[in-house]
Amino acid sequence: MDGQKYILGIESSCDDTSAAVLVDRRVLSNVTANQDIHREYGGVVPELASRAHQENIVPVIDQALKKAGITANQLDGIAYTKGPGLLGALLVGGAFAKSMAQSLDIPLYDVHHMRAHILAHMIENVDSRNPEFPFLCLTVSGGHTQIVRVDSPYDFVLLGQTIDDAAGEAFDKAAKIMGLPYPGGPLIDKYAKSGNPNAFTFGRPNIPDLNFSFSGLKTSFLYTVQNNQQKDSDFVTKNLNDLAASIQFTIVDILMEKLERAVEKTGIDHIAIAGGVSANSELRNRIVSFGKKHGKQTYIPPFSYCTDNGAMIGIVGWYNHQRGLSGKLDEGSLARWEI
Repeated sequence: MDGQKYILGIESSCDDTSAAVLVDRRVLSNVTANQDIHREYGGVVPELASRAHQENIVPVIDQALKKAGITANQLDGIAYTKGPGLLGALLVGGAFAKSMAQSLDIPLYDVHHMRAHILAHMIENVDSRNPEFPFLCLTVSGGHTQIVRVDSPYDFVLLGQTIDDAAGEAFDKAAKIMGLPYPGGPLIDKYAKSGNPNAFTFGRPNIPDLNFSFSGLKTSFLYTVQNNQQKDSDFVTKNLNDLAASIQFTIVDILMEKLERAVEKTGIDHIAIAGGVSANSELRNRIVSFGKKHGKQTYIPPFSYCTDNGAMIGIVGWYNHQRGLSGKLDEGSLARWEI
């Protein structure tokens, strides 16, 4: 398809309402409204998330168009998150995208959330390189932990995934056990910088192949804290930095062990990380060090594309537009959807 194409990307899979405008693979705007109300509950409340999306979606899209310097009539297509995610939240973004695409008489593109995290690496960005196909991607978020072989923008092969909890959940659960507010992952990263990663050891899962498990690690961390609190009620306060550093090191070590095994198994030299946990400084440092040591090309997403955002939805929409892979107005959102 010739000429510049403007794609609007809409993301509403969890608690962030986000919209972005892309011209081809370049981001013109990327606007996100966060939902602070969930902090009071220590986690995302689905019903509250849906209501907040309804309040935020119009102003967010309006701001995205204004920042991009275009009007809705200039759009060539609209991409939205079809799944996976919280069903009520997905329905808000999906319904709006369908209505807007129908009113403008332009194509609609349904997007897989996890593919979008991965293809955020293909956005044209002056601060980072785009990986070559095929590449391996360790995708880590609050709801997913996966290793995916990416053969093209349209071909994904799942090599391994968590059989229970995701790495992001392990971070947030550990933070909650230590009395830190939600979301706890960034706070663990912060306190870990001043801690000893070898101060505490926790039970590690023994999962075959390239799959993951984090439920046992969460339990081991809980018991370690509880047992020590019985001896000293101020245990967490006195050891906060070391606890943070130790649990972070353990989670990242588990992730890297599997990723290194996948690299060895596939022989692929281009390796990426994606998803919310890819913002973690320890994980970012470890993958860069691994690449330098073994002569691999590594790719780390800019912080703005780590968490849920409209730009990653828009880039998938652009690729789908190139192939004419439009979605249907009567297709429903999916809380679960295999990659």
